[in-house]
Amino acid sequence: MVLQHDVYRDKVKGCWMGKNIGGVLGGPFEGKRQFNDATFYVQDLRNGPPANDDLDLQIAWLAAVERYGRNVDASILGEYWLNYIIPNWVEYGQGKANLRAGLVPPLSGAVDNDYKNSNGCWIRSEIWACLAPGNPELATRYAFEDAIVDHASEGMLAEIFVTALQSAAFVESDPYKLIDIALTYIPEDSMVAKCVKKALECKEKNVSFKEAIALIHEVCPGSFGVQCNTVKEAEERTKAMGFKTVGEAGMDAPEHMGYIVIAWLYGDDFEQRMIHANEIGEDTDCTCATLGAILGIIHGAKELPAKWTDPLGDKIVTMCIDKTWDGIWVPATCTELADRIIRVVPGFLGVDIVDILAPGGYTIKCQEDLHCNGELGYIHRINPTLKDHHMSVRELSSLSSNVIRSYYPSFEVLVDLKEEPFFKPGQEKRIKVTVRNCFEQRREEWARITLHTPDGVEVIGAKECMLPLNNLWGAKAECEFAFNADMFSRGKLELLVEVQLEGRHSYGVTKVVMMQKGI
Repeated sequence: MVLQHDVYRDKVKGCWMGKNIGGVLGGPFEGKRQFNDATFYVQDLRNGPPANDDLDLQIAWLAAVERYGRNVDASILGEYWLNYIIPNWVEYGQGKANLRAGLVPPLSGAVDNDYKNSNGCWIRSEIWACLAPGNPELATRYAFEDAIVDHASEGMLAEIFVTALQSAAFVESDPYKLIDIALTYIPEDSMVAKCVKKALECKEKNVSFKEAIALIHEVCPGSFGVQCNTVKEAEERTKAMGFKTVGEAGMDAPEHMGYIVIAWLYGDDFEQRMIHANEIGEDTDCTCATLGAILGIIHGAKELPAKWTDPLGDKIVTMCIDKTWDGIWVPATCTELADRIIRVVPGFLGVDIVDILAPGGYTIKCQEDLHCNGELGYIHRINPTLKDHHMSVRELSSLSSNVIRSYYPSFEVLVDLKEEPFFKPGQEKRIKVTVRNCFEQRREEWARITLHTPDGVEVIGAKECMLPLNNLWGAKAECEFAFNADMFSRGKLELLVEVQLEGRHSYGVTKVVMMQKGI
């Protein structure tokens, strides 16, 4: 499949216009557990649209891509998050606090983060879909890096699901096919998958729209719509909606994936679908904005109804970006934003995917099969030629949040802390180090793995290992280190895991930070 330049351009612009429409429609009703009967914008739009945080957060990610290209990862995005994003709302604030404490992603998104399963990262999916249109395998890898900055678990899976769907929507328009594609990128037993499947089941059984909302909620009850209410008020609002359960604090992403799907399937056109998304309540600006972006990609800017686009024009208004620092150029319009993305794509995707010399503007080669590759089945340690050795996004998203990943030119390092990054006197701690070969270079190596510790930390057994690092399918070098910190009195422990390939100049050092819990 090949995506033509004019089609791609129209769909990118449609994505951001749809995002803007949904954010404005749902904004006034955000955070309320109630059925909303609005059928159009309720704000005074004579001076243009209000700020849309669902859209403007992604401008920071675009700035990172413009500078670092395809090398963007969670570490780089974390730096941009600290430097340029103003809000400290729940998971955003905890993610920042963890980053400042030295906890790198994915620890930054997981440690003491009660809202790691909430809605703050899946609203940032569009940038990755637009940068890798028709290539959900690639788009979701970047969505994963994005999500683990300040989320984990179901929150992270929600962003992967939406990104896969939106990337595929550049070349596929059938809702059921798109949902099926997106589901292959997340675990079948995840709560996100269960809520989406419940929405599909409700549509298949012709359940009424309001009853479907209640059924989806009960699969994984969230609390976004009652977080500003007392317990008594929350119970009253919950009963009025026909819900049985108030919901868990911060467990918001799964049911909102179901809400997006149910609004999409129960509506017959753009307007009905947007009205349905807002009718549901809860995190309305996010639900509406994401569905609006999906529909904008499918239909393109040219086919979005003028009734919905004209009152907003092309204008973008931001609220979350700190513009007092150099480093971020904030676009004034959706067209400007789309143009910036279109300019950066050839370098981001590379010559294997983009034909920059194609007549009429560059074209983009898309995945032949839009579904997730999953775990490819080959004989263990068989010849590696012509095989993709990179971890699939399903494998990445299944990793514990206590696994730190580092990439270097000739190898990849995974440091598994086994449990949360805390220690206390009298406790033996273990970490597992896995080194994977860089299979693009296809060289057999020997890896020297060394654990460096500060004074007061005793390594139990060897502090250095020397292991073969083959390039055969599934080959890796693994070792474990054990230590105790009985004589270490400070509150923050910093370990260094060094990996050196024998006979090569390249090496890598991964920092591991742990916090003292006390006796």
